[in-house]
Amino acid sequence: MRTLAAFMVWILVSGCSAGNFAPVVDIYGQEPKPRKVTSGTHHVREGETLYSIAWRYGWDFRALARANNIPAPYTIYPGQRISLGIKTSSPAVASKPATTSSKPASKPAASKPASKPAPAAKPASKPATKPAVPVGPVEWRWPASGQVVESFSNASQGRKGIAISGRRNSPVVAAAPGRVVYRGSGLTGYGNLLIIKHSERWLSAYAHNDKMMVKEGDSVKGGQQVATMGASGTFRTQLHFEIRKDGKPVDPMGYLPKR
Repeated sequence: MRTLAAFMVWILVSGCSAGNFAPVVDIYGQEPKPRKVTSGTHHVREGETLYSIAWRYGWDFRALARANNIPAPYTIYPGQRISLGIKTSSPAVASKPATTSSKPASKPAASKPASKPAPAAKPASKPATKPAVPVGPVEWRWPASGQVVESFSNASQGRKGIAISGRRNSPVVAAAPGRVVYRGSGLTGYGNLLIIKHSERWLSAYAHNDKMMVKEGDSVKGGQQVATMGASGTFRTQLHFEIRKDGKPVDPMGYLPKR
């Protein structure tokens, strides 16, 4: 009995010791909202951008901006409500009232502008002050030199990009010229994340970074170092790399050059 009791005490002590550290779980292939969310609202938090919100909920940033009447450069504010339940298949412009009616037809909810923030409200992200992103086709390059250890999956809970192995602090470079539209750690499962806009249709993401070397609004060249590889938000040192076209994840292996 004493031997059994001692063993149970050892188990409890070991469990308590392990409990002092929060588990690090790799969930970027199992995002809470892997598909496009078309209901509810999102309350903007400090540090978020329209691009990061669109990324989180599977929207094309242009469609989300149109749905909420947010003009370029897509400035949003903490506390602002972003509707996710507006259908974008029909025009957001209300039709003119009939000439026989004494009252003008009411506009649909989709055409109403987003609520204006209080005058003293601070923008969640500063308006872009850099030149527009390049136009024309995107010439992709590898964002890191390691081996691909996890592949893209179209499954609902599958990985929406590829995982590239590497050593801590090895360089992460921009896969194409563009502008940084998000830098932060607010998206669950991505750790320290950078999102780069390459054109009106193409975005790329670089997750689990250790050190991020560019700021929101910075213009970057293809091959320019933007971060160092790390293990933030995951269980091993690696780069999770995504490409999205019109808001939809695509397999990076179909666009990156063979090596």
